[in-house]
Amino acid sequence: MEQSWLNLLFAHWPLPPQALRPLIPKSLPLDTFEGEAWIAVVPFRMSGIRLRGLPQIPGTSRFAELNVRTYVTLNGKPGVYFFSLDAAHSLAVWMARTFCRLPYHLAEMSVETDGEERVSYYSRRVKEEGFRFEGTYRPISEPYLAEAGTLEHWLTERYCLYTLDGGGGPLRCDIDHEPWPLQRAEATVDRNTMTSAQGIRLPDRPPLLHYAARLDVRIWPLVRA
Repeated sequence: MEQSWLNLLFAHWPLPPQALRPLIPKSLPLDTFEGEAWIAVVPFRMSGIRLRGLPQIPGTSRFAELNVRTYVTLNGKPGVYFFSLDAAHSLAVWMARTFCRLPYHLAEMSVETDGEERVSYYSRRVKEEGFRFEGTYRPISEPYLAEAGTLEHWLTERYCLYTLDGGGGPLRCDIDHEPWPLQRAEATVDRNTMTSAQGIRLPDRPPLLHYAARLDVRIWPLVRA
């Protein structure tokens, strides 16, 4: 598939590895940076969604998405593991759960932007109480590329995701894109229960924030990992 990710916020928090390890499948080794595991809440918009070489299907090519993720490495290949993905499109949720084995959920969502790149984001899961995100965010620096070896690079430059098949075996989905055009960001979060509703307690400290205006990506089918 091809798609674009727009107005994306990375909100990252460090956690002790033992806080996340029990929540991740045993077949996926938890990744850490200088002894700390990291969890992220990532709101954004998706656009231009289509199978490669085919035109966009009207009504299915754009919607809002919000995911909760951490980081794993299998066989030396660093990737992303999703605790949840909320999206404002029922067909996309069904297809992702059915064919990609990802924990997608239907949500009522709205995304508004102004002329200063300030993003107002709202998400409420439709069929489950307690999963909400409300806030505003915006970039506060010029775009830059994270340097190899830094925490920023470790958090963002990951080119696959991992999930499980029906028997618990690991699957990998490879993702290709240019390096992230990161910008430092500021945010005001009025409500965020996306992690606490899953039993994950965030530390009492501000998150590490980054913004990306746009990233064009290509996504491959799932393979055995």
